[in-house]
Amino acid sequence: MEILQLQYFQTVARLEHMTKAAEQLQIAQPSLSKTISRLEEDLGVALFDREHRKIRLNAAGRIFLNRVERAFAELNEGRREIVELADQDQKNITLAVTIPRVLPDLLGTFLSEYPDVRFQQFLKSVSSMKQLLIEGEIDYCISSIPIEGPDIKWEPLIKEEIFLIVPPDHRLAGRECIHLNEVKDEAFISMNTGFGFRNLTDQFCQEAGFIQNIAFEGDEPAVISDLVRRGLGVAFVSELTWLHQTGSLSHKIRITEPACQRTIGLGWSEKRYFTPVAKQFRLFVMDYFSTISKELKDSL
Repeated sequence: MEILQLQYFQTVARLEHMTKAAEQLQIAQPSLSKTISRLEEDLGVALFDREHRKIRLNAAGRIFLNRVERAFAELNEGRREIVELADQDQKNITLAVTIPRVLPDLLGTFLSEYPDVRFQQFLKSVSSMKQLLIEGEIDYCISSIPIEGPDIKWEPLIKEEIFLIVPPDHRLAGRECIHLNEVKDEAFISMNTGFGFRNLTDQFCQEAGFIQNIAFEGDEPAVISDLVRRGLGVAFVSELTWLHQTGSLSHKIRITEPACQRTIGLGWSEKRYFTPVAKQFRLFVMDYFSTISKELKDSL
């Protein structure tokens, strides 16, 4: 077996489409098909089920793909470790998040202590972050949903409450707490479909016995908060977002039923080689959220 064969197999296995794989690899489809066939001959077993022009990864293919991806992950880590050995001053950290609101203060505080560190950050879904961790493409991820997988470690950092915010002249503006079903007929200003926070709040509403009546969707918490202030609807807000909110005229209300909380955690692959500065960042993140957790308790 050759590395090129394995790379071609990995691409075909992920796409389960020979033409698309050939286009992505920028090679002729007949050549790709022959390469996959030679690999199957070497292994003595078919890796795909073929029916007319369609191909599907079979049980043997799934087992082999798992091993191939682990092998490539090891090779990538070996390459990174060698680069680190050759360049002792390398100070790059790659980070993926589902909750970008925590980044400005977190990274700003870290960079004030380590100004020569360079971050590369991505806004990703949980499934995408898991794949990036497995493939060794990122150092860490910060998410509000636990990430599970082979050799993946997910460390809870903080549990935060989710509140409802309403306009200052809203009928509930004088209330300190409510049951969520009391706003079942309200217009909601919400995060876009697909965001982890949107999925979470949809779940809360379902537990309360209704579906959100979405008046506006967006991906900027500041814009959502501004629309609430203008009286266009109500919205969910996390404790961390509210903690760093400035100049807000909206009223924050605790939700007593159902329990509206989420846990934010830090994820990484235990097979990944971490530079000294990346290890320091992990410790910093844990200390940072420990401090924030105390601030949240003091603000209650």
